[in-house]
Amino acid sequence: MEKLELNAIDEPVMLHLTCSNQKLGHQNEVLALAKRCSSEVIVPEHVHCCGFAGTKGVITPELNESALSPLKAQVPEGCSRGFSTSATCEIGLSRHSGIAYQNLLYLVDEVSSR
Repeated sequence: MEKLELNAIDEPVMLHLTCSNQKLGHQNEVLALAKRCSSEVIVPEHVHCCGFAGTKGVITPELNESALSPLKAQVPEGCSRGFSTSATCEIGLSRHSGIAYQNLLYLVDEVSSR
């Protein structure tokens, strides 16, 4: 990734560090990549797991709702996008944050010039 030329956007973005990122010890790399893509990256406090648990969030939506209850209040004014590395997490994050979440690679693609 160091060889990619990235021109960071000047807007705040939310970042969700997935359970997989955390368990594999990749959260610092994911955060570093996001910071190369945006001037302001917000990792919400007290949201360590989205509660979607693969597809359990579809069957048990209250699990997802409970896990993400502190999220919406942490989205700053002027922030309209969030990023993650898990499609299922992004479903719940979008539903409970009030902003659209998508895979971090979309942002990397947006800001890359090569």
